[in-house]
Amino acid sequence: MSGNGGAPPSSGLATVRASRSRRNLLLAVIAAALIGLLVGAAIAWAISRDGGAAAPAPAITTTTTEIESPDSQGVFALTGTFELADGAVADGAGGCQGADGYADIFEGAAVTVYDAAGTVIATGSLGESSLAGGKCSFEVNIADVPRGESFYQVEVSHRGTVQLTREEAEFGLLSATLG
Repeated sequence: MSGNGGAPPSSGLATVRASRSRRNLLLAVIAAALIGLLVGAAIAWAISRDGGAAAPAPAITTTTTEIESPDSQGVFALTGTFELADGAVADGAGGCQGADGYADIFEGAAVTVYDAAGTVIATGSLGESSLAGGKCSFEVNIADVPRGESFYQVEVSHRGTVQLTREEAEFGLLSATLG
């Protein structure tokens, strides 16, 4: 006898090893779950940035950034930014404008809002501009746009329309780029 009360000599060591094995297995499962969660989040983020599918890039593209909630009136102000990425030059008055093939893009250029049927429902113009990094960014603020459309179309000058969902339009999420 070894003086251990008749217990097999390795039973305490086996208990410690089994406890460590369970703890290591639990840690491995938790680590795998966290890695899976991070990979899933990264994939979801990438899909949300891409829109989920590749499509040909139009001349004018949109992006969204949440700003503030709309009021509850029957009309709203469609707000956001319009950026000229090519042909931007200083306008001599602290702002910028388009040059060469983009000479129709300047502070005061026409902005037209259409409903889902293509009917003009509001008009306005490009607001203040700023030149940075060779790009000209204009403020857009079109007042009295009627609520209730499933989507809106916005056109700057004669450059084609950008489609916005009701939420994008009413929450001030216009962000269009030309060039």
